[in-house]
Amino acid sequence: MSIDMAIIGLGYVGLPLAQQASRSGLSVVGFDVNSAMVDSLNSGTSHIDDLTDADIAEMISLGFTATTDEAVLADADAIVICVPTPLSVEGEPDLGAVIAATTTISRQLRKQHLVVLESTTYPGTTDEVVRPILEKAGLEAGTDFHLAFSPERVDPGNPTYGIANTPKVVGGHTPESTKVATEFYGRFIETVVPSKGTREAEMTKLLENTYRHINIALVNEMAQFCHEMDIDLWEVIRNAATKPFGFQAFFPGPGVGGHCIPIDPNYLSYKVRSTLGRPFQFVELAQSINLQMPAYVVERVTDLLNDEGKALRGSTILLLGVTYKPNIADQRESPATPLAQLLLDKGAKLVFHDPHVQEWTPGGVAVQRAEDLDGALATADVSVLLQNHKDYDLAAIASVARCLFDTKGATDDPKVTRL
Repeated sequence: MSIDMAIIGLGYVGLPLAQQASRSGLSVVGFDVNSAMVDSLNSGTSHIDDLTDADIAEMISLGFTATTDEAVLADADAIVICVPTPLSVEGEPDLGAVIAATTTISRQLRKQHLVVLESTTYPGTTDEVVRPILEKAGLEAGTDFHLAFSPERVDPGNPTYGIANTPKVVGGHTPESTKVATEFYGRFIETVVPSKGTREAEMTKLLENTYRHINIALVNEMAQFCHEMDIDLWEVIRNAATKPFGFQAFFPGPGVGGHCIPIDPNYLSYKVRSTLGRPFQFVELAQSINLQMPAYVVERVTDLLNDEGKALRGSTILLLGVTYKPNIADQRESPATPLAQLLLDKGAKLVFHDPHVQEWTPGGVAVQRAEDLDGALATADVSVLLQNHKDYDLAAIASVARCLFDTKGATDDPKVTRL
């Protein structure tokens, strides 16, 4: 049996990719080592925000299936790696999942296979880590099989841009691999952008996210000194955004979250240090600024309590929205987690509310969920808006809250204190 595409890793990247390919008429199989997830998918249950159970049922009706049997990889024309690439406890790239996936492929590799790495990583990974493992099978990349890198550009919760209409950058190990990979993605993605090679494609993803990381750090630092100088930074950004050229608006917040912004620039910083022996100063400075934003929020909350003659210890703090971005349940690297840990360490009584999250255990500590939002707002000493979910009626929240600290600049109510 011939399969058009096998996807290794069925999470926030792999599953939407499988959906789009299936809808475009490709035969798709998903491989994952998580047997519980595989069973859940095959029974029609989704585990990510962007796909509903109905979406999974549709995929199954189109022929999609999930499996833990690696033998299916041998029957696939293309194998796409979409596994996590977190940081280690030392803050360095953890390619364990990529290495494991590649080793699995090597046992099933055959001539004319197309293997594509989509997992975000540092430049050189495809050629220096993935290729040698695959070639241990006795086949040569670019001659016997094709190898490429294509950075994922999944934006969970984005109603406008999905897999189909987000341009896909593809860089192959050889020009022929680039051509084969470009033709493959062109079967189910509207615009495919061929790149010079794997390193250029790998660096593309890191540039995109480093650009955001640095600009967010810029406005986060500005938020701190604008507060001290009694300047409304939100108004400043609104004014600057009226310029039709040379400016893109970025906004401050309680920190950065998700897999991309807090993680990916560190891959680039690591590669620069390990290869060239010098720091990527912009990235390391941005990381320093963004990582200390939760502590700055705690400082501002403490100031609000001091104004009322209260101490942080023993005060009730209500956190509104604990996901890393609005309107989804994803909590990966959410700044709400270190913020909560700081507040708990200082003796605050913590309560949270999030329409997308029923249970929350930052740092392994279960935090009480406010089932009665109005009641919690009225009784909390300070309520902190961390994520502006569309389900929140900000005018109503501002009117009910005893004291509201808005870290997202979402309301201009004069009673509300903004970051």
